[in-house]
Amino acid sequence: MRLDKMLANAGYGTRNEVKKALKQGVVEVDGAVVKDGKLHVQPERQSVCYAGTPVRYKAELYLMLNKPAGVVTATEDARQKTVLDLMKNEWGHMKPFPVGRLDKDTTGLLLLTTDGAFSHELMAPKKHIAKEYRALVEGKVTQADVEAFKNGVVLDDGYCTKPAQLEIEESGPLSAISLELTEGKFHQVKRMFAAVGKKVIKLERIRIGSLLLDSSLPKGGYRELTPAEIQLAKTPYIKKKSL
Repeated sequence: MRLDKMLANAGYGTRNEVKKALKQGVVEVDGAVVKDGKLHVQPERQSVCYAGTPVRYKAELYLMLNKPAGVVTATEDARQKTVLDLMKNEWGHMKPFPVGRLDKDTTGLLLLTTDGAFSHELMAPKKHIAKEYRALVEGKVTQADVEAFKNGVVLDDGYCTKPAQLEIEESGPLSAISLELTEGKFHQVKRMFAAVGKKVIKLERIRIGSLLLDSSLPKGGYRELTPAEIQLAKTPYIKKKSL
């Protein structure tokens, strides 16, 4: 990769800004000052420093975000704060995009990446990557609802959902549930409960594939995924049987 392209991709400015910095002699490759941006380097093997600081270069970016309420799942919006606004100071130069979406008032696990193939693998319907949600629901959720979700419910537009696994954690005037889906229609969880006469009050996504939301991440917090976590997101989840 050309040195000037590497530095620009790593967030050190535009190509022109990087060229000016190179002329000032602030860039070193393997300990030697380099002023020619056309020089080809191997980021994984060579040491590149900018003003004495090692350059952190990544070919692709994979981030986990604990999405807060009130933020839209988009890369830009003229009127509302986006999930990218939460991290643009650190990672905006790499232009990550959300993998799927969460509604504005839905919280929890959201992945952002620069890797289109990774995003497709998680979101393509034929891949059947499950997502798990926890919700508070206005109304008593019953075993009849569990069976209805298992068989698929008809939404307000006539679409019949794929089988979903609904588990009741607490049933009452305000019910606590978990729900596993393998598809992601617009407002799907809310519309599924509306189809059985109930209303979702609070909704959080806690898992994609076998990747769980990091419980140590505060709302609005984010971090890079480890290589193992990237694989977990693409791996079907197998629940442990209780003894």
